[in-house]
Amino acid sequence: MLELAGIIILGIIAQWFAWKLKIPAILPLILIGLFVGPLSTYISEDGTKWIEPVWNGVEGLFPGEKLFSFVSLSISIILFEGGLTLKKDEILNVGPSIVKLITLGSAVTFFGAGIATHFIFDLSWAISFLFSALIIVTGPTVIGPILRNIPLKKDVSAVLKWEGILIDPIGALVAVLVFEFISVEGGYEYTKDALIEFGKIVIIGLSIGFTSAYALFYALKFKLIPHYLLNVITLASVLAVFVLSDLFAHESGLLAVVVMGMVLGNLKVAELKEILYFKESLSVLLISILFILLAANMNVEDMMLLYRWETLVLFAIVIFVLRPIGVFLSTSNSGLKFNEKLFISWVGPRGIVAAGIASLFGLKLIMLEVPGAKYITPLVFMIVLGTVLLNATTARIFAKVAGVFLKSSDGIILVGASNFSRLIGTYLKKNNRRVVLIDSNVNNINKAKSLGLEAIEGDVYTDELLEDVELSDIGFLLALTGSAAVNEYTIEKYHHIFGEHGSFRIISTDELKEGNTKPSKNLFTHKDDFINLSEVVRDFPLVNEVTVNSSEHYYKLLKDINDELHAIPMFLKDNQGIIHIISSLEESFKIEKENTLIYIGKTII
Repeated sequence: MLELAGIIILGIIAQWFAWKLKIPAILPLILIGLFVGPLSTYISEDGTKWIEPVWNGVEGLFPGEKLFSFVSLSISIILFEGGLTLKKDEILNVGPSIVKLITLGSAVTFFGAGIATHFIFDLSWAISFLFSALIIVTGPTVIGPILRNIPLKKDVSAVLKWEGILIDPIGALVAVLVFEFISVEGGYEYTKDALIEFGKIVIIGLSIGFTSAYALFYALKFKLIPHYLLNVITLASVLAVFVLSDLFAHESGLLAVVVMGMVLGNLKVAELKEILYFKESLSVLLISILFILLAANMNVEDMMLLYRWETLVLFAIVIFVLRPIGVFLSTSNSGLKFNEKLFISWVGPRGIVAAGIASLFGLKLIMLEVPGAKYITPLVFMIVLGTVLLNATTARIFAKVAGVFLKSSDGIILVGASNFSRLIGTYLKKNNRRVVLIDSNVNNINKAKSLGLEAIEGDVYTDELLEDVELSDIGFLLALTGSAAVNEYTIEKYHHIFGEHGSFRIISTDELKEGNTKPSKNLFTHKDDFINLSEVVRDFPLVNEVTVNSSEHYYKLLKDINDELHAIPMFLKDNQGIIHIISSLEESFKIEKENTLIYIGKTII
């Protein structure tokens, strides 16, 4: 009982430290697992592990094949969640460079690493290509924490972000297919019987996964599942599909749950977001337990397999040769510059899917007594730990050296996508500022997108925005919703992340009634709340510019605009073309001749 509780407690502590230090959680999880597992044998009194998942095959926390069963079920849930996140529309919209990166780039890694492993470690072709299939994936759980700590140009962040999201389930699918081809009929010979069995696995996995996804979809659509049972029935369905598929064709379960997740994720499921939240929470718990267990299950002898110069050679080939080749081939004829391609080549950490599936397949192939199977888990763990350590410690420095580090974050977030926000956003975009509109109202978001604006459907009360690495170049935060509570909460929660150069909100109706005409973080005007702003934009949806001759002229213009019921001052453009928010002007800011005052509403000049 103490060991089980300890694993859960240590796992959640590792997750918290990873969040606090902005590093991938897999790093502290595996290090803790190695410490309480194989490394603890050097400091324990009797030379045994502090945590022993399996001992002598019949004792430990998970004796016999129970560890294999627990890992199998856990990985099935994690892969189902990964499949849910893969949207066909996203693949079509992310651009040719990212599509090529997850296809051509993956092929370079798959074939290059397979050939290198075969000749460097003298392993069979089957085991070598299983290893190469497992290290294709990067994954959002390892990319995200690294990139959130580095302000980058949007295009660079987008490539790395979408590569991680899209390649996770695709890489898992490739690894599952390679493993199933190796394990059919308990062997690894490329025979006619093996091909027939492999085909059976693929057909049954695809069929059951596809059918079960639609079965769950229609159960949700026709309200056959009560809301309070939604998540647990989904969980039970995933486990049932995994077990059922395995009964029809041994080892087809993982393929079935990946396909089930991919299909369900691309159907119009109203409850999909809620299911994803539940699966994410469950995955965090399972991952926390899983990787401490898997690392602890390794022995010193397994680690010593890698204590040779060939390990460094293989690592160098995978990271410093194959990754750059894949990136540069995939991004040829793209708008990315050489230094941006170089940085993308440098950042390619492997993550949870690679380590988890490697451990599962390693356990299974060792049970089948496949030659060389003992190398799978240590080799993949080496790549995972090596890449995460390398990127977590050097990515920020390398970004500065490569010249992709943004010294100034000038992007602007507008929280709220109403008519007023869309008018402001359109003007700012025309003046070469990056503008992102956030709103939970899908109609407002669609209207913003129809105007060519960058808009995200999101809820400021969740952590969705914090996870979005593409917002790392944002330095201004403007809260423009009709809810004073939302505006205040937005400023409080996000000012230190997106408000590097200033975070502002519109005055509330209550503040106007109370006569508080200068609340903190006030924006644009001290006399216009959301209702007034909306009325002005409704009656006069115009953005006006007027040239300023002097400081005196500027303040006179400002007074005239503020006195007008249907005009609101917004920005001041300096002689370098830089737009400044009216309320963000410092007292020391010098108004110069030929500056431009921008206001919305009725033309009064």
